[in-house]
This record gives sequence, C-alpha cells and structure tokens, in this order.
Amino acid sequence: MSRSNSPRLLIFIVAYYAESTLRQVLERVPKELFAEFDCEVLVVDDASHDGTFAVGSEYKRAHPEVKMTVLRNEYNQGYGGNQKVGYSYAIEHGFDFVALIHGDGQYAPERLPMLLQPLVRGDADAVFGSRMLERWAALRGGMPKYKYVGNKILTKIQNTLLRANLSEFHSGYRVYSVAALNDVQFPLNSNDFHFDTEIIIQFLNAEKRIVELPIPTYYGDEICRVNGMKYAKDVVWATLQNVAHRSGLRYQRRFDPELKGNAHYDLKLGYPSSHQYALDAVPSGSKVMDIGAGPGGLANQLLDKGCKVTLVDQFAPTTKDERLDVVVQNLDEPVSFDVSDQQVLLMLDIIEHLKDPERFLAQLRSQFDYQQKTLVLTTPNVAFFVQRLMLLLGQFNYGKAGILDRTHTRLFTFASLKRLLQDEGFQIREMKGVPAPFPKVLGDGVLGKTALAANLALIRLSKTLFSYQIYVEAGTTPAVSFVLEDSKQRSTRIPPPGNHATLN
Repeated sequence: MSRSNSPRLLIFIVAYYAESTLRQVLERVPKELFAEFDCEVLVVDDASHDGTFAVGSEYKRAHPEVKMTVLRNEYNQGYGGNQKVGYSYAIEHGFDFVALIHGDGQYAPERLPMLLQPLVRGDADAVFGSRMLERWAALRGGMPKYKYVGNKILTKIQNTLLRANLSEFHSGYRVYSVAALNDVQFPLNSNDFHFDTEIIIQFLNAEKRIVELPIPTYYGDEICRVNGMKYAKDVVWATLQNVAHRSGLRYQRRFDPELKGNAHYDLKLGYPSSHQYALDAVPSGSKVMDIGAGPGGLANQLLDKGCKVTLVDQFAPTTKDERLDVVVQNLDEPVSFDVSDQQVLLMLDIIEHLKDPERFLAQLRSQFDYQQKTLVLTTPNVAFFVQRLMLLLGQFNYGKAGILDRTHTRLFTFASLKRLLQDEGFQIREMKGVPAPFPKVLGDGVLGKTALAANLALIRLSKTLFSYQIYVEAGTTPAVSFVLEDSKQRSTRIPPPGNHATLN
C-alpha cells in the first residue's frame, strides 16, 4: 500500500518479448518497497509481437493493491529509447527515484531495497548494481567468458578515457535520482544499447555521485539481443566523442551539463597551456589587470607571485578576497576602468567574445603613454586542423565550449590576430601555438602526456595548422592623440634655439 508522505519511487520495467518472464519479475518485486515508498510500477512493452503487454495488463488486473501502469510503444524504440520513455514518465509525474529493471529477469528485483539506500540517505545521485565488484562472481553466475572478458576490457578503456573508477560500465541494473536525470540531456542519447554508456558519461560530466553495489549475476535461457561487436564499437566511439567534447575539439550537446554563469571556465595549469604560459609571463610583484577574468581562478596564482591584481569581468568573482581589486563591467560597453598604472594586461580567451574588438583595443590604447606595458592575450585558433576537417566534411557546429563556443563573435587565425594587434598599435614580441588541453581530459598519466607531446610536436611542424589556441605577448604604444598632445606640452617648455646664423 502506498504512503503519500514517503519518497516517491517508480519501479520501471523495460520489457521486450518478455511474456515468459515478466510475471515472475513482477512477483519478485519486494513488498517492503510498497510500505517504505509511495511506489508505482511502470511496465513499458517496446512493441513486442508476443503476449508481453497482455501479461502486464493481466497482472495489473489481478493485483489492484499495486499501483501500476502498463504501456506499449506502437513502434519499437530500442533499449535506449524505451528508457527515455520511462525516465520521462518519472520526471513528468514527479517521482523522487526511478529503478530500472529488465523484464527478462536477468537482474534480481530482490536487491532493490539495498540499491535504494544510498539514494534515500542522500549519498548518491545514481546507484549501479555491479556484477564485477566481487571477484569471479559474474562467471560463477553464468556470464559467458567472452562477455566477461569483453566487459573487463571495455570498462578498462572507458575508465582510462573518462578518468573514472567504475567496476563496470555495462550493468543494466540501475537506480537514479529523478532530479539528477532532469539535469542531463538523456533524451539526446542513442536509442540503442550504448544508451547506458552515454548516460554514465553525462553523470560524470555533471559531477553526479555514482555508487556501485554488488549484485548477483544470472544468465538463463533468455535471448541475447545485443550484437557484441557493434555494441563495443558504439561504446568506444561514444567515449571518444566525449574525450573530444571535454577537450573542446568537437562539441557534443548531449554530453554538456547545464552550468550557470562562467563556472565552466576552469584553470589549465601544470602543463603547456594558455593559462600556464600566461602565468609564466607575469613578472613577480607586478601590477596585473586580468580583463575578462571569468571566475577569477588565476588570481590566487598571481597573488602567490606577489602581484597586485585587478579583476575585470561582467560577473563578480564567486569568492571574495580583500587582496583583489574588482571591476564589474560588460566589456562590450565603453571602457570605464583605468589601466594607466598597470604593468601587465591579461586578456585570456576574451577577445573572441567581444562584438567589436577593434574598438575595445583602441579604447585601451587611448590610456597608454610612453611607459610600455605588456599585453598577454590568448584566443582560439579557428584554423586548427580539426575545424578544417569539419569544414571539409560540411560541418561548422557551434557549441557551449571550445573553438566554436556559441558566445564567440569573432574568430581569428595567426595572421588575422597579428594584423588586428598591429593595426591597434601593439608591438608583438612573441606569438606561439598552444596545444589542446589533453591532460585536463585524459589526466596526467601516460595517455594525457603522450597526446600532449604529440600535439606539441605537430605545432613545431605547423603552428597555424595544429595549434588549438594562439598565445601572444605584445608591448604597448600610445595613440597618435597622446603623442600630439604630449609634443605640444613638451614644446612649450623648451626654450627657442639661439640665433646661430647670420643673414647676408
């Protein structure tokens, strides 16, 4: 019997040609769940052409004490597509938790109370039943050796590429917080079997808490509908796509969690990167203005170098520090802050966001005098080989991060950026390429270091082709208006020359 003041639980059973097993699965659902939760059972038959829907409907009629909904898709949606139906139902009807069970009986419903506990305690956003936590348990439960080995290999590959530490990526026994599901874009996932991999990637990217608990393995005489080689290919491809997404090489909307403000602009330090190059270029103890500072993450490193730091951004920094001067301004509006007493101006990944970078740089230059400052500027390289390849394939896809960030309004190559800076009076001292941030995605292990080293080697061959970003150090020069006014003032203080010549 349901309890309206208890957490709402949806027990979601995906069913496909399950007429011989569905009734038994329903009967095995622990009765204690109906006492502890406001519980509903949802069966979704994915267009089976057997008696699956009839078995579910008959069970509902025979058990009026169980709150139950039985649905049948008119057209087959696939394993992933069927999950989308159930999770959308859970969100639409305001459930707190949703438990995924397979209608073929491969996963034991009796373990549901155990799997739900971390969610009830608030310790997890998702709980996965793992067949691999207990050594050799899967084989003892009848998992074929080739599936066991394949599971282990794929999980190892995915853990390495995703910087995760799961015992298994391929269990279909899962319990989710519905609020967490609502934070990821699962409707954009595949309708195929690697939906399960894609939703794990989404949870990892959104920094959701995943807990694994051991479950028994059972392989009976059910028909396996998974093409193992295709599944492995799809899983690896989805994982590699996320690597490209995290690196900013190719945006994948489905893998992008919804973040507020500028929180997704995190630091890249400890390896060759735009932030590390910029930090190394700032002399200790100098006066630094970080223009377009984002969350202000670089400020602590600058303070550690004894610098006096001013942050300029349209958003105030998330944490306050009395050692920092803060200017809140939209940089597309006329410049209202004073740069005249600064020694170093940082513009890291900001010029591409400006509607009129020429005007902005001209307004900065109007404050310069003969005392030269250093401008340190970085921006994406739109001529990066990945973008060229995408164009060759007819792709030019804006996203939320990377070179084609949706907020980018002006994109540059080495040549066009050099021309812009020179036109605005900057004297370029150094212009070099920045590799893609592979360690951020792949970690500081062998994989991340190897990818970074390869990118650096390619940059030495062609910085215009293989640089992910452009790094510039430039000196400042005053505008003509300053030179003219300064000359006028100085001229009035110089005595006229004596008459050294005699006219005949």
